[in-house]
Amino acid sequence: MLDLRFVRENPDAVKENIRKKFQEDKLPLVDEVIALDAENRAAVSEANSLRAARNALSKQVGMLMGQAKKDPSKAAEAEAVKAQVAAQADRLRELEAKESELDEKITKIMMVIPQMIDASVPIGPNDSANVEVQRFGEPAVPEFEIPYHTEIMERFDGIDLDAARRVAGNGFYYLQGDIARLHEAVLAYARDFMIDKKGFTYVIPPFMIHGNVVQGVMSFADMEAMMYKIEGEDLYLIGTSEHSMIGKFIGQIIPESRLPQTLTSYSPCFRKEKGSHGIEERGVYRIHQFEKQEMIVVCKPQDSMQWYEKLWQNSVELFRSMDIPVRQLECCSGDLADLKVKSCDIEAWSPRQKKYFEVCSCSNLGDAQARRLKIRIKGEDGKNYLAHTLNNTVAAPPRMLIALLENNLEADGSVKIPAVLQPYMGGKQRLVPKH
Repeated sequence: MLDLRFVRENPDAVKENIRKKFQEDKLPLVDEVIALDAENRAAVSEANSLRAARNALSKQVGMLMGQAKKDPSKAAEAEAVKAQVAAQADRLRELEAKESELDEKITKIMMVIPQMIDASVPIGPNDSANVEVQRFGEPAVPEFEIPYHTEIMERFDGIDLDAARRVAGNGFYYLQGDIARLHEAVLAYARDFMIDKKGFTYVIPPFMIHGNVVQGVMSFADMEAMMYKIEGEDLYLIGTSEHSMIGKFIGQIIPESRLPQTLTSYSPCFRKEKGSHGIEERGVYRIHQFEKQEMIVVCKPQDSMQWYEKLWQNSVELFRSMDIPVRQLECCSGDLADLKVKSCDIEAWSPRQKKYFEVCSCSNLGDAQARRLKIRIKGEDGKNYLAHTLNNTVAAPPRMLIALLENNLEADGSVKIPAVLQPYMGGKQRLVPKH
């Protein structure tokens, strides 16, 4: 969400940014919101003048009423001034109602005008124009055939999709046995990686949040496509712990001495997954429910790009420690959600598909979430200014299990357990198929 004053003073830049995001249908909104803002500021100015005049006249009425007790001829003059005050009060109520209506219209428009993207973001209409920046680790394809990931899991009696469909429908799963344990091992390792190696503070947040927090952390389009609403209550199931974690700071003024806030959070995640991708019926790549370890940073504006670099590099380090080849993919302008300034995906190598697929998403949201949620920083000079917020996935199984299983599958059907995960697997070095 942009500063309205910035839009008013830089309409051409805002329009050019909209064009870069290939959202030409939003161009008229810039002129519309500027006109509404001018109308609103005029109403505010008139209302302020009326309040000052009314206060002065109210004092005059009191004085005239006091004089009328001694001089009855003053009573008519007092009544005339009282009528003038009453008329001003009526006009003031009209103006206040107009201000409220205009504020609502302005906010509605400002919520859909996209954030200004960073100058380094590649320009393109959709994810087909995303740019590979660099690779880490050598992608390899073994000589033997790699089965679909659910087939690998089934060899260990590790998944039951049929039972999940009977219980909850498509997009859900039962993980069991060694596969379920491997799932939890990844989460535990990701948690400890962020705490012990990166110094982040571990948090378990609320898994449901109020509507005003949802509107503060994501765009309306994403909200409709992702969020599950609790019927009859002002509560939504979180689609990622970022929602709850950024909401933690709503309305807060954070002293500079307490920054940066570097937090890593665990949560289940719930998503409708409406849209072109849909739910994957056969596997666990795109599903309604999963678990995730997340990293969140709240920092000073001048530090946010440095933190952006650190966050995506954390993901690379984590995956490489499990011998999984990855690459960094820079998101183009048309693939950026409206609140994002800059974003990249970390994609893991799939030897079965012979291509990479997304396992982490790192984003710098600038002051967009902070402006909506009123997250401010108190400077050393005593003045308040908006914080910057960032987020990135640490690990999100069961999706990332696909990369883990495929890249560690042996010709005999067993799966090597990366050394960093073995302590979380009771010392096991490999998983042996049951059939």
